[in-house]
Amino acid sequence: MRILKGDMVVVCTGDDSGKVARKVLRLEEGGVKIVVENVNRVYRHVKKGHPKSPQGGRLSIEMPIDASNVQVYCPKCDRGVRVGNRLDADGKKYRGCRKCGTALKAAGK
Repeated sequence: MRILKGDMVVVCTGDDSGKVARKVLRLEEGGVKIVVENVNRVYRHVKKGHPKSPQGGRLSIEMPIDASNVQVYCPKCDRGVRVGNRLDADGKKYRGCRKCGTALKAAGK
């Protein structure tokens, strides 16, 4: 998969299908699973004294989804696209949209 931390992605399948997410938070299991901001949120019930919630209660957290269920978002095409490696005029590699050739950079880069 050519999905990196910080990419904008479009969710293709599941309950959150069609959502354009701002960024990928982290990659898990060698890039097979990804955690996307505000996608696949679940409630985790915690007891009192938990570091994130000392009073206890329900925490809403993101769970990993399969990387094959998302596509990288191209702002020029305004949709999810396939990504390929391209060469610029200087001979440097960059990730680009397969449809329009626009350079796609991760949000953190």
